[in-house]
Amino acid sequence: MNKKEELDVLQKQIEDNLVCELKDAAMNMVFGKGNSNADIVFIGEAPGAEEDKTGVPFVGRAGQELNKLLRKIGLTLDDVYICNILKYRPPQNRDPNMDEIRNHTPYLIQQIKIIKPKIIVTLGNYSTKFVLAGFDPEGMKKVKGITVLHGKENPILVDGVDFNVIPMYHPAAMLYNPRLREAIEQDFLIMGKLLSLEAVPKAEGQGTLGHFL
Repeated sequence: MNKKEELDVLQKQIEDNLVCELKDAAMNMVFGKGNSNADIVFIGEAPGAEEDKTGVPFVGRAGQELNKLLRKIGLTLDDVYICNILKYRPPQNRDPNMDEIRNHTPYLIQQIKIIKPKIIVTLGNYSTKFVLAGFDPEGMKKVKGITVLHGKENPILVDGVDFNVIPMYHPAAMLYNPRLREAIEQDFLIMGKLLSLEAVPKAEGQGTLGHFL
């Protein structure tokens, strides 16, 4: 099987085997989307209302912002893979609890093993803490928060596999706090350097990204 077929099998396993109250309450599973051969995997926290309706991650304004940021380094959403810690939406978009994280993340780990990315970009606190804890929910409390870790490369070794992890603020954060935009854009420059990508020159009137430092 190719990677896409393996991911399809995994999605069916979640549908058939995951026992979870979130699953019972949600409209749709939000498994993931993008390029199954991607060098970059973005991991968010959990689906929101629009994702729950469509079954697709990052379909709203945050997804539009993410696509703009990717284009700054010559990529699009079609070049990466996006998934979440949780596969079903928590009610009222509340934070995931530890039982849910323990229940859902074995499937996330399988996604990562199938795709085998070079870089994992963790969006926000929950995915950052989970990944930097070595994909171990019990170690999450020992990991610092996103305000300290964002934009810093973290090489980790898990089960004999090397990953470069770059924590970032979630793109949705700058929609509510525009002051974070510059930090998020600079974090994308760091990711571009790791992939040896050239930043797209800034056209007059466009954003703040121009060239790599």
